Amino acid sequence: MYEEMKHQVMAIYERHYHDVYQFLLYFAGSQNDAEDLTQEVFLRVIRSLERFEERSDVKTWLFAIAKHTAMNYYRKRKWQKLLSGDWLSVVMPASEGNPAHEAESREDEQELIAAIKGLPPHYRMVAILRGIKEYSVKETAEILGCSESNVKTTMHRALKLLHGKLTHTKKGELYSGLAK
Repeated sequence: MYEEMKHQVMAIYERHYHDVYQFLLYFAGSQNDAEDLTQEVFLRVIRSLERFEERSDVKTWLFAIAKHTAMNYYRKRKWQKLLSGDWLSVVMPASEGNPAHEAESREDEQELIAAIKGLPPHYRMVAILRGIKEYSVKETAEILGCSESNVKTTMHRALKLLHGKLTHTKKGELYSGLAK
């Protein structure tokens, strides 16, 4: 039984580690915190794997654990800075070519970081899952434990807030993919 459970955990880890890490990196904003949170998620998976009833997809179950872990992190650090200035450079490659374009791109990224940082936690989670991680409305609803209409409404409101925070017309390119 131990060997079977070990193989299950390793399969889940190998298949979903990167997605869980990226989700937590977007949410927490720092590599160190994302690594710690990802480790915590997989420790919780080990502790609760025997109770997993397969009523939902493993990915949905795993991201529900990641969501709860992220919300606990947020509550513990509510008044601290959640996003560092260089988190986006970890997940998005630097643009190559014209130095002026690179500087403008970094400025765009900084403005987007500030806008995402300003979203309420639930809006931020929906924006990350739907817009950045590109999960379906149904998957996002299952992960967050809410209705599909709630996901759509929250995404719309998050986009509206982001639009209001992003001042330059070019910034629309940065979050237009979130509207999918």
